[in-house]
Amino acid sequence: MENNILYTLLGILAIAVSFILGYFLSSYISRKGVQGAKKLAETIIEDAKKQAQHIKRVEATKIKEELSKEQIALEEDYQKKLESVKNIERAMNKRDANLQLYEKQLKQKESELQEKLKEIDLHYDELRSKENSLKEMTSEYMTKLEKTAEMSQEEAKKNLIEEIRKQAEFEASSMVREIKEEAQRVAEIEAQKIITLAIERVGIEQVAERTTSQFRLSDESLKGRIIGHEGRNIKVFEEETGVQLLINNDDPLTVVLSSFNPVAREIARESLDRLIQSGKIHPQKIKELVGKSRKKINKEILIEGEKAFKTLGLDMPHPEIIKLVGQLKYRTSYGQNVLNHSIEVAELCGNMAAELNLDVKLAKRAGLLHDLGKAIDVVREGTHPELGAEAARKYKEHEVVINAIESHHEDVEATHPISVLVAVADAISGSRPGARRSSITDYFKRIQTLESIANSFEGVEQSFAIQAGREVRVLVSADEVSDMHLPFLAREIAKKIQEEMDYPGKVKVTIIREKRSVDYAGVAM
Repeated sequence: MENNILYTLLGILAIAVSFILGYFLSSYISRKGVQGAKKLAETIIEDAKKQAQHIKRVEATKIKEELSKEQIALEEDYQKKLESVKNIERAMNKRDANLQLYEKQLKQKESELQEKLKEIDLHYDELRSKENSLKEMTSEYMTKLEKTAEMSQEEAKKNLIEEIRKQAEFEASSMVREIKEEAQRVAEIEAQKIITLAIERVGIEQVAERTTSQFRLSDESLKGRIIGHEGRNIKVFEEETGVQLLINNDDPLTVVLSSFNPVAREIARESLDRLIQSGKIHPQKIKELVGKSRKKINKEILIEGEKAFKTLGLDMPHPEIIKLVGQLKYRTSYGQNVLNHSIEVAELCGNMAAELNLDVKLAKRAGLLHDLGKAIDVVREGTHPELGAEAARKYKEHEVVINAIESHHEDVEATHPISVLVAVADAISGSRPGARRSSITDYFKRIQTLESIANSFEGVEQSFAIQAGREVRVLVSADEVSDMHLPFLAREIAKKIQEEMDYPGKVKVTIIREKRSVDYAGVAM
């Protein structure tokens, strides 16, 4: 037991001694490590200081070099500016020297001018004196001249002015006549060449077409069936078509379709033809066939409109424009089919535009659409140029086309050469032989108007319209109208005809002045 306790105490003592020895040994080792770390840190710090010093020296060197460069650049800039200032200073000095010289010259010239003014004053006094003497001499001379010529100064002045005026008028008249004849000769040659080439290239037939207004029946009994019981059939027919159906009592086989609208009249003609062919004429059938006829005619209108644009090689316009162009197939003017006329005008415009280096397609388009309003004036109030221009503007046509439509009857001013071509082509197409028909009443009215316009001028004794109104010959009084005044009178008559008449082509004005002296010799028997 005691041994066990002893062993235990010795073990505890050994452990304690080991712990103490371990502690002191650990402390010793720690102190050694700290000292080593301190030395290492001191070494690192010393190296860092050396590197910092080195970097400091390098950076200082760089800064000195940069400062040196900047100083050199500033000195160079300063030298340049200094040189520029010196140049400006030298220029200013030179300018001052020039100004001083100029000022000196001005003073010298001023002195010379003063001397000149003194000389002028002396000469002026002399001239005043001579002028007074001349006036006195002139007055004496005029008095003597008036006594000799037995004419006052005012009368002599008037005579001289009148003589000069007559001479100037004669020379002006001759010059105007020569210029006009030369211009007309050259213009006619060129115009004839262009128009001839244009017409030669157009092959449109000029057959006068009229929209059907009469319908021939195969049997007189059809009249009663068309009228119907108490007129029901004819009433429904007129309500559906908008066309008045007139029974011709003088001709039992003819009925007349009356309407200002040619398209409606064509629909009515087609419907009536279908009714008679069907053999069934009653209100329900009338409504059915009128509807079918309307669809057919509307389809034909679109086909004709598209065909016109394709024939001329033009881009398709708004569908409403195509429709209006197609409607012209059923419209006539003086017996001339308006659609055929419009296509011919388009071809003429295109050919003339090609000769004049203008836009051919635009010219054709303007020519085709120039009478567009004639498809509208049957249902709306207004002139066809106004209505056509309104429709063209609404559907975004070219401004040149709009102006051509408005100006082709000179209602507005033509603003483009193509507008002038359209007016010329329209006149050519309308005035070609066989293109249009005119009544005897219109013919006599035109002749009378021409002669009355010519007779309205002072000095005109008589006038005669000849060549179907293509020329008017005017006889003037030789005592009232002088030879030199003839060109002016001819121009004024032509101007008034152009302003007051609407006619195709042109009217030639020929003035005849003749002075005759008549005497009789008596024979003694």
